[in-house]
Amino acid sequence: MTDQADGAPRRHPSLFEPTTLVLIAILCVFGAIIGMQLLVSLGITANTSLIGALAAIALARVPVTLFRRYRSIHVQNLAQSAISAATFGAANSLLLPIGIPFLLGRSDLVLPMLAGAFVAMLLDAYLLYRLFDSRVFPATGAWPPGVAAAEAIRAGDEGGRKAALMGIGFGIGVIVSFVKMPLAWIGFAGSTAVTGIPMSAFGVAFIGNIWALTMFGIGLLLRGYAAQLFGGPLFAEMIPKGDLMAAYIPHGFMIGAGIVALLQVAVLLFRGSETKSQADAASGITDTGLRRALGLGAVAYLTIAILIALIGGLMTDLSVGMLILFVVYAAFAAFVHELIVGLAAMHSGWFPAFAVALITLIIGMLLGFPMPALALLVGFSAATGPAFADMGYDLKAGYILRGAGADPAFEREGRKQQLYAAMFAFVIAGLVVLVSYPSFFAQNLVAPVDKVYAATIKAGVAPGVAWQLFLWAIPGAILQFVGGPKRQIGVLFASGLLINFPMAGWAVLSGIVCRLIWERLHGEGGEGDMEVFAAGIIAGDAIFSFFDSVIKNFRH
Repeated sequence: MTDQADGAPRRHPSLFEPTTLVLIAILCVFGAIIGMQLLVSLGITANTSLIGALAAIALARVPVTLFRRYRSIHVQNLAQSAISAATFGAANSLLLPIGIPFLLGRSDLVLPMLAGAFVAMLLDAYLLYRLFDSRVFPATGAWPPGVAAAEAIRAGDEGGRKAALMGIGFGIGVIVSFVKMPLAWIGFAGSTAVTGIPMSAFGVAFIGNIWALTMFGIGLLLRGYAAQLFGGPLFAEMIPKGDLMAAYIPHGFMIGAGIVALLQVAVLLFRGSETKSQADAASGITDTGLRRALGLGAVAYLTIAILIALIGGLMTDLSVGMLILFVVYAAFAAFVHELIVGLAAMHSGWFPAFAVALITLIIGMLLGFPMPALALLVGFSAATGPAFADMGYDLKAGYILRGAGADPAFEREGRKQQLYAAMFAFVIAGLVVLVSYPSFFAQNLVAPVDKVYAATIKAGVAPGVAWQLFLWAIPGAILQFVGGPKRQIGVLFASGLLINFPMAGWAVLSGIVCRLIWERLHGEGGEGDMEVFAAGIIAGDAIFSFFDSVIKNFRH
């Protein structure tokens, strides 16, 4: 909808308008609390982005002058950006990292970890703000959850055919998400367990990079059916019991693919031209600006690593050489973790943040860091990535709603307001976590993945792990190199290998088949309808998953 009279310069709504700020503050507190509760009880964090948008849309329909401002799609975009940032920030970026030292009996490291994670979270979002619409993270990238949020807001505002198509997709997403099927139906003979159908995975197949998503789906299926495929005597020595994780195959693949992805980004930066695309003109990002942003990130991560080492008391646990190695490795790992998570999120809407942090931890153990350093290292790594990816989703939504860069000044101002909304949300999330974590820890409530990290640290690294990582890094590197920086097939294949959810693999590949049929029938003219329909499916799955998670949490 229009925010200015005809002929007047467009002015983006400000976060700091009193009515907008009050709504967003309430949504942020709600999002932070719900995110923490779901993380410790179910091990997942629901995507509350659409909840924020729906709250603003609902209030806009209230016939009260005070709520008239919420009719603006740009205010709704700020609302969804803020609640999403608060949810992921409080849960994934703050509560998760501080649970690791707590489980290891080092409660004295909780506050240092919280301080480091909080600063890392702020840096994460700021870097994505600086990098968004660059050649590494283009605004034209898929960012599927962002597309879903934008199309939901736009359909609610415009109505008509688009709203109907969105509604059909939404209904399918909700209804099919209710369906539970026995694992025996998808090849797990003898299993009595049931699985849901992840419609978000089906929906992103219509939006994301088709090469990247195909490899992601194949990786998911290989991981899910590893026992059947590799559990026989032929692979007994290489892959005991068909357990890819025990053989460190996914970890090795991701290390190799991640290193090549980093090199590919470097090549893009240093061999690129200063010519601005239309998107670059809107955002003001050139290759020089991109290099400066990445340089700032590298320096900032080094600074945060030093801060964590100092306030965490690592000077008494490490020699000078090991202390320097810790700072350099922690900063490098956080930087690479952010890159991998961001690329995976942009192409597929999924990101293996927990698993990549585990890789960071395993390498840290191989380097010989003691327990306190490892606790801070994996917490720091885990804190980076989620806020980065979530900011990408939100900026993509805003980019679509603001006209895809058609008005450069309006785009820059809107993007800046989204940054303000995210930072405001992170501050609220930090305060909520600071007040709440003693109560959670008193009940021994932590993120389930924290127990994996703590158990890994206590168990130590088995002999031969370094060789396994090196061995499987080679095919991961080759795959990433062959696919190139635009397809990211190595990173996405490794992401699939790290996630044990075979039904998601079937959903992604089924979606790709349906997408190819759709494109064959409708040609290029049908892409817009396809994206709106897919956005509806993703939105339906997200809303169902959110309320299903809340209901399960109350039952617990």
